[in-house]
Amino acid sequence: MDGRISIAYLQSYIKSKDHCPEQVLGYFLKLAEETGELARAMHKGLRPKAPGETRDTVDEELWDVIYYTLAIANCYGIDMEAVIPRKEALNNVRYPGPAPFELDR
Repeated sequence: MDGRISIAYLQSYIKSKDHCPEQVLGYFLKLAEETGELARAMHKGLRPKAPGETRDTVDEELWDVIYYTLAIANCYGIDMEAVIPRKEALNNVRYPGPAPFELDR
C-alpha cells in the first residue's frame, strides 16, 4: 500500500461502520460540534501530540470534521468523488487560479 486513501474508500469505510440516514440531523450537529473543537484547537495552536498526550489536536479535529461531512454525504447518497470535480470546475470559473484540478491524482 502506498499510504494514500481515496475519498471513495473513506465514504465506504464510514458507511460500513456508521450509517443511519434517519440520524442525518445528529450527524450535522456532531459536525458543528467538531468544527467548534477544530476552531479551539487552531486557536490554541495545538499541533500533533507527543505519545501519551491526551489533548485534542488540529489534525484529529480535522479528521472528525471530514468524518461527519462524509457521513452526511452518505445519508444523501452523494458520491463526493463525483461532486468534487464538478464543483471545482465551477469554482475555477469564479475564482481562477494557477493550479488546475486534475482527476486521477
